[in-house]
This record gives sequence, structure tokens and C-alpha cells, in this order.
Amino acid sequence: MNQPVIICVDDERMILDSLQTELMEALGDEYLVEVASGGKDALELVKELLADNYEIPLIISDYIMPDMSGNELLKRLNTIIPKTLKILLTAQTSTKVIVEAVNKVNLYRYIPKPWDTDELVMTVYEAIESYLKNQLLDEKNEALKEMNATLQERTEALSQALDNLKATQQELIHSEKMATLGQLVAGVAHEINTPLGAIRSSVENIAQVLNKTLKQLPAFFQSLPKEYQSNFDTLLQKSIQQMPLSSKEKRHQRKGLVRQLEKHAIDKAVTIADTLVDMGIYNGIEAFLPLLKDSKSETTLNMAYQLSNLQKSTQTIILASERAGKVVFALKSFARYDSTGKKVPANLFEGIETILTLYQNQFKQGVEVIKNYTYTDTDTDLPPVMCYPDELNQVWTNLIHNALHAMSNKGTLQIDAAVQESNVLISITDNGIGISDDIKPKIFEPFFTTKPAGEGSGLGLDIVKNIIEKHEGKITFTSTPGNTTFSVYLPING
Repeated sequence: MNQPVIICVDDERMILDSLQTELMEALGDEYLVEVASGGKDALELVKELLADNYEIPLIISDYIMPDMSGNELLKRLNTIIPKTLKILLTAQTSTKVIVEAVNKVNLYRYIPKPWDTDELVMTVYEAIESYLKNQLLDEKNEALKEMNATLQERTEALSQALDNLKATQQELIHSEKMATLGQLVAGVAHEINTPLGAIRSSVENIAQVLNKTLKQLPAFFQSLPKEYQSNFDTLLQKSIQQMPLSSKEKRHQRKGLVRQLEKHAIDKAVTIADTLVDMGIYNGIEAFLPLLKDSKSETTLNMAYQLSNLQKSTQTIILASERAGKVVFALKSFARYDSTGKKVPANLFEGIETILTLYQNQFKQGVEVIKNYTYTDTDTDLPPVMCYPDELNQVWTNLIHNALHAMSNKGTLQIDAAVQESNVLISITDNGIGISDDIKPKIFEPFFTTKPAGEGSGLGLDIVKNIIEKHEGKITFTSTPGNTTFSVYLPING
């Protein structure tokens, strides 16, 4: 950025030299000091500097000059650079002259000739400071104008949005539902990615084992003595049935197994113990002693270990596929859209279980789920409830989401289900902070929320209430610190 320029104007060269020298010594390298030998020269200089994007905070001009008076020069400059401050140098002491200059050219200060250098420098410093303050004030005013304009635009936009939101409140049921789904996406992705990762790892392990052992299997089984075949099969089955151990447990079992093997004079006891513990076999090894004492025991154990890994990998794939399938089914059930617009018979517990599945990842953070269902899927006493299942899924989602928020994702979530006369009663209880008495009357009001800005629209419970009333049911709640219960009553026959 170019240095700011201070311009000195006078028709006498000696005066210009003196002004330039004194100001340059006082201001240093922070400002440039340019001179002009008269009014016309000054106007040309100003145009050149502006064309080169120089800033001109101050002009010091003589009052009496042959080609143009100081008043006339400063008057013209006032139209070109109105914010630039002007100082007039003159030997005139007439009050009339000074007043005329101040009124016509917006004069900042008058300095008599001959001037005092200290007074001149002080006046220039004060003028520069005043200029900078004015510039800062202008910038703030401009920013304020922009902010006011932006605020007005946003206010109008928010007002319009609020009007639209109120006009279409009933249509927000599905959009609120999808917004909630968006909050669950990360957790759902984790719930799907975890089994997919297990499947991928197991498939790679199967491929690796097959590459190593497939060609060896015929020769291996031909060379395996018949008296050991039963032991070999038992070894495989026992390995598959064992629960996995932690690293600490493996070290403990390995030490004990080494001692047992050495007691029975088994060669390479440490190597064999490592393989057996990795297979999950560390007790009841007496039945396998003849096999382990055989000279080919290490080869036999390695083959058993490879085949055991193969079977465990297939089991992992089955379990992981079932887990991923359960999450996908829950996701499909949650996202289903009731296009008929009519009530259909539905099992409420299936809807609740769908939502619990989608929140599974958040429960892992420290939430215990307790389900007290008077009726289960195998009972026939509870008839299907006539309802809009898609909308009721939104009810369970909002209530469970609020409960988790109240507990900061750590605590106990309890779901009770029962039949009372002609109604199904679903109660959702959390041990969170509770609802204070001062906000209890507002809890179902639209746009009221206790969540931080950006985390809640304030429509969740309003939508819940509207859905339940659409089903001709009712919702109540009780709350004390550490115990909040929302109870939903729905008529069985709709």
C-alpha cells in the first residue's frame, strides 16, 4: 500500500523547502511530503496522486499566491478530496480573512507566518490524528449501514420464514422426521460400517487360509492317523465354541498351559501352548495328549488352527450380516412414507424397536435401556393398533431423542408398555436433569425449546402432541430431577 502524502503549497521555493524539510524530519518514513509551487501546480499534483491511489490526509497552503488564492485552491480541493484536512499559512491577521477561509473551505486550522516549527509540527500531528479518527468513524458508519441493511434483510426474511412456517406447520411432520434421521446418520453409518468391516476382514482371512491350506488338505487327511481323526474333529469343534479372550487372559492361560504340557513331557510346549490358546483351547487338554505327543503334532495343530480360523470367519460373516441387515431394515422402516393417508393395523412395539435400533450407537456411550413390555410379539392378547405407523415412529423418535438429550447420553432409559382398558399406554422415562416448574406449562408450545441455538427447532413436542391428538389419544408427563416420564395413550381401535 502507498504511503500517505502531505502536500505543501506556496509560491516561494524557500518556504516550500523549509516546510518539506521540517515535516520530513518530524514525520519520518511514515508519510511522504510533496510540494507544489502554486494553486494550479497543486491541482495537477493532487490528480496525479489520486490516479496512483495515494491517500492525501492533509494539505498546507499559503493564503496569497499569484495564480490562485489559498481560499480558492482549498475551495476547489474541497470538491475533489472533501475528507482531506486543510491548513492555511498566511501573514494576514485580519479576523475577516480567517472567518472567510473557515466558512468557505472547511478549514481545519490557521497558522500565521512566520510559523513556529514546534507549533507547526504539533498542528500537523493533531490534523493527522483527526483525519484518522474521521476515517475510522466513516468506516464504522459504513459498516453500520451495511449491518443495518443486512439486519433488515434478515429480519424480513425471518419474518417471511416464520409466516411460512406457521402456515405449513402440519406439513412439518415428515420434514422433522427426516431432520431427526439426519442426526442419526453418523450413528447408523457406524452401525453398518462396523459389521461391514468385520465381513471384509473375515473374507480376507478366508481367502488367505484357503490359499495356504486348500492344496494341502487331501495330503494332510491321508497322512492323519485314524486314531487321531476323532481328536482332530473334537479339537475343531471345541475351538469354535470357545469365547474370545482378552490379551491379559491369554497370557494367564498360556502360562498355565505351558506348565501342563511340560508336565506331560510334550515337546515344544511353548509353541503348542501359543497355538492352543489362540484357538481358545486352554483346559481339558487330557483328551488331546496322544495327538500332542505325536511327532507331527505341530503340523496337525497348525492345520487345525487354520481350519478353525476359517470356520470362525464364516460365523463372523453370518453374525455381521444379520446385524447390518437389522439396521438397514430399521432404517427402511423409519423412512417409510404412509402414502395411503389411512390408518392401518400395526404393532407398536415393532415401531419402538425400530427407533431403538437406529439409536443403538448412541446407547453405547453409556445408556442402559430397560424394556418393560406387558405384551411381547409372541403374545396374542394385544391386538394391532389402528394408527399411522409412520407418524407414530416420529413420536417415539422425538421422545427418545429428548430423553437422551436430558441425560447427556448417559443414564437409564426405560420404556414401559401396557394396556389400560381400550388404550395402549407407552411410557418413556429417563433419569436426566428433569423439567423445571417454570417451563412445564410451555413444554408443548411450538418453537419453544430448552436446547442450545441450532440444536432444536422447538417443534418436536408440538408435532408429537399433534400426531397423538390426530390418533384421538393424549400425552401427559411428570418430571422431577432424575425422573421424567412421558406417557402416550392411544386407543386400540383408533
